[in-house]
Amino acid sequence: MKKIRYLIEAALLYLLFTAFRILPLDVASWIGGFMARAIGPFLSAHKTAQKNLSMVFPEMPAQQQRELLTRMWDNLGRVAAELPNLPYEKLIRRVNVHGLEHLPDPDVPVIFFSGHIGNWELAYPIARKHDRPITLVYRHANNPYVDAMIANLRASQADDMLPKGGRGSVRLGRAIKSKYSLAMLVDQKMNEGIAVPFFGRDAMTPPAIADFALRYDLPLIPARVVRTRGCHFEIMIYPPLVYEETGDQDKDILAIMTQINQLLESWIREYPEQWFWVHKRWPN
Repeated sequence: MKKIRYLIEAALLYLLFTAFRILPLDVASWIGGFMARAIGPFLSAHKTAQKNLSMVFPEMPAQQQRELLTRMWDNLGRVAAELPNLPYEKLIRRVNVHGLEHLPDPDVPVIFFSGHIGNWELAYPIARKHDRPITLVYRHANNPYVDAMIANLRASQADDMLPKGGRGSVRLGRAIKSKYSLAMLVDQKMNEGIAVPFFGRDAMTPPAIADFALRYDLPLIPARVVRTRGCHFEIMIYPPLVYEETGDQDKDILAIMTQINQLLESWIREYPEQWFWVHKRWPN
C-alpha cells in the first residue's frame, strides 16, 4: 500500500511539475502560492507550524500569526512551483546577488550554508555559476520516486550530490580533497545531532558542517536567499564565520553550531514568513 501511495504522489507531482514548467514563470509561481494557501491550513503540518510559531513568538497576536502562516504557505507553494523551472539560468534575471567579494578564489574549497528561507534552492547554484565546483549535501525525501524527481532537477545545478548521513561522509571527504566546495542547509532536526540553542530552546542540530570545517580547515560562508516580491529574489553572501579553535573538538563544534544557529535565528526573525515553520525542529 505504501508503494502505491508513493506512486500516486509521484504521478500527481509529475503532472504539477510539468504544468509549472510549461506556464510562464510568474504565473506558475503565483498559482503555486495560491494552491498552498488554499490547501496548507488543512494539513497536519499546519498544526506543527502553529505550535512552532507560538513557541518562538508567544507575544504575537493570533490574527498576526494566522496572517504570517498564510504568507508562509504562499512562499512554500511558490518554491514548489519554481523548482521545475531550474536550471538556474531561467531565473538569473530575477536574482540580485550581493557579497561576491566575500568568496575566495574558485580553487579554494569552502562550505556554503543556508537555511530553508525564501527560495533556498537558489542558494547553491550561484556559487557554481561563478566557476566554483559544488557538491550539494541534501536530505532524502521519504517518497523515493519524489526524491528521484527532485534530485534530477537539483542535479543540473551542482557538480555532485550526496545524501546527508554516514553514507555520504566518505564521498564528502573525497570531494573536499578534489577542491569541491560544499553546499548545505543546516536548519533541520537531526535526532543523532547535538543539542544547540535555537530560539531559546535546545534543538537537535547536525554537527557535520562544523566537523568538516575543523577537519579540513574550510571557511564557513553563510548565504541567504530572500524573496523580495513574487518571483524575484536577493541572495546575500556574507563574510566567513570567525571562530577560535581550542583543541577540544566537542567544545569547538558546539561553539560553531551555536554561532550558526544564532545567525539563522536572526535571519528568520527578519523574514519569519519565509521560513519553513512546518518542520518539527524542536522536541515535542
